[in-house]
Amino acid sequence: MRAPLHVLCREAPGLGLALVGVAPTIAATGEEAAAALQRWYDEPAHGGVVLIEQALYDALPAGARRQLRRDGTPLVMPFPSPGVTPGVPPEHELLELLRRAIGYRVRLR
Repeated sequence: MRAPLHVLCREAPGLGLALVGVAPTIAATGEEAAAALQRWYDEPAHGGVVLIEQALYDALPAGARRQLRRDGTPLVMPFPSPGVTPGVPPEHELLELLRRAIGYRVRLR
C-alpha cells in the first residue's frame, strides 16, 4: 500500500504544480489549510506526506501545529513560497524534517 501524498498551497503555486500534473489542494489562509489537514487526518489511513507552502504553514493556527508535532502523521514538509525570501538555509529545513521524523536532532558536517 502506498502512502498518500498531498500538496497544500495558495493559488499561484497551485497553477504551476497543476502544469506538471500535481493536483494540489488550494487554501488562501491558515484556517483553510488547517481544515484541509484535518480532513486528511480524519481519513482512516491518515499517514503519508503533506507538502505545504511555507506561507500557509506559518499561518496555521497554533493548535493545528501542536497536533502535527504531537502526532507525527501525516509527515508535513513545508516548501518555499515562490520568490526569493531571505531566511533559514535549506539544510536547516532538512534537519528539522529529520528531527520530526526520527525524534532526534542530527548534525550535518
